[in-house]
Amino acid sequence: MARPREFDETAALTAATDRFWQQGYGATSVRDLGEAMGLVPASLYNAFGSKQALFARCLDRYLDGNMRERIMRLEGSLGPRAAIEAFIQEIVKRSLADPRGCLLVNSALEVAPHDAEIGAVIAARLAELEAFFYRCVIAGQRDGGIATAPPARDLARLLLTTVMGLRVLSRARPEPALLRGAARQALALLDPPACPD
Repeated sequence: MARPREFDETAALTAATDRFWQQGYGATSVRDLGEAMGLVPASLYNAFGSKQALFARCLDRYLDGNMRERIMRLEGSLGPRAAIEAFIQEIVKRSLADPRGCLLVNSALEVAPHDAEIGAVIAARLAELEAFFYRCVIAGQRDGGIATAPPARDLARLLLTTVMGLRVLSRARPEPALLRGAARQALALLDPPACPD
């Protein structure tokens, strides 16, 4: 019979997430994680398998409370164009409020190019965001609130690129006018053409 875990998994994952977010994946050792989580390395490996597996769990917990929560809330309560706009506006607000940036974006820059396994996890999570934008663009093109050209897939990828760019830019230049202006210009590309008089 397996022994029950003798630690608070939620608290341990929160501590590990904070450590990855503060130090980055590469600079965070298993020893650092163990200290933050209150676990010896053997217990950490027994509970989570590997540093990569632990990071994937932490990233998913982070996204559940951030990106995924926001997508569900906005998609469930707003029209497609308004959901996109609210998402981008919240990204600007969060980018200005938290100097640590976004754990997903930070990891895409730091880890994805050097670790194929973590890179695949990050790519899959970014695809979730692109899918949200794609659903909204398709629905917005149907109801007339979003331009029908360029194609929906291209607009969804532009919006994904906008979010990534805002998150990166905010780390070096957390200037409200800069971020809001960039977001405004990206959202303007969704505007349907004006009707001729």
